[in-house]
Amino acid sequence: MTNAIAPKPGILDIAPYQGGESHVPGMRDVVKLSSNENPHGPPDSAREALRKVAHLLHRYPDGSHATLRRAIGEVHGLGPARLVCGAGSDELITFLCTAYAGPGTEVVHTRHGFSMYRLSALAAGATPVEAPETERRVDVEATLAAVTERTRLLFVANPANPTGTMLDGAEVTRLADGLPPHVLLVLDGAYAEYVEGYDGGAALAGARDNVVMTRTFSKIYGLGGLRVGWAYGPAPVIDALNRVRGPFNLGTPQIAAAEAAMHDRAYVARSRSENARLRAWMADALAGIGVPSDPSFANFLLARFGTPAEAEACDAHLRSEGLLVRRVAGYGLPDCLRITVGDEAACRRVVHAVSRFKEGAV
Repeated sequence: MTNAIAPKPGILDIAPYQGGESHVPGMRDVVKLSSNENPHGPPDSAREALRKVAHLLHRYPDGSHATLRRAIGEVHGLGPARLVCGAGSDELITFLCTAYAGPGTEVVHTRHGFSMYRLSALAAGATPVEAPETERRVDVEATLAAVTERTRLLFVANPANPTGTMLDGAEVTRLADGLPPHVLLVLDGAYAEYVEGYDGGAALAGARDNVVMTRTFSKIYGLGGLRVGWAYGPAPVIDALNRVRGPFNLGTPQIAAAEAAMHDRAYVARSRSENARLRAWMADALAGIGVPSDPSFANFLLARFGTPAEAEACDAHLRSEGLLVRRVAGYGLPDCLRITVGDEAACRRVVHAVSRFKEGAV
């Protein structure tokens, strides 16, 4: 019998998102470097905030996220009324596609861009359009050339995942300037805090009618397990996102922990400094054994190998050593492995394992 109940067009084209692996069967001492998590975990201030709200779990949360938006506004100098919060920046990406894309429209993303852009576009019934990159870096001219009268959203991660590369301010402004007025530029700043002095696109989003910025607490703040993100942009865009947002999309524990983490600037500064130190060391050490990477502005390196087969073989070797990194063939980078910058012991361990692999491969 034919099943007449079917999802709308585009849904079955979605391959479910696969997160970084956490376990290797039969192994206990596993180091996870596959999901770009802060190896130091969340700040103590966030842990304490969670403890303090445990007695409120039977109460509905504040659906306006007022205290969290106020904290974000205080730290970043942004008006809380132009902020909206979500369950990670993933949910905000979904909201943007729900509000602005749909059948007959297009959503542009770059060749090696975060896979959720494509998945959320398909879920909204829109057509995802891929713009080419140049040497694993967003190409402003090629991206603008991919925009048509049907384009409604353009997603650009800066710094980018999984490449770690970054456009400078002038290039981002040139991209925004080149867009027609019916296209909303979404600057995904998930890794913005790892770049000293970078506002993630906040100034541009505050001054333009067609730019919005998304951010997350999952990376430098170490709150990936709680799922908290936020967006800043033009008042009409924030209003639209609030209209498609569920009334209680963040729970009280999420709000409390994120608010505490946002105020813990010393923790953020330490995490950024330690990440920069170990990222530079790991990049130099890997390059010294024949595994180059582009300069990364995030908390990971995109290690490049000679062939896809070599990258797969190295990944298999690392797994055998209890080291989990991320294959990125699905991002159009079959000859690469994305390696999170862990703590010092993890960084040294993964470099040693790659060195042993290269010695055996010669």
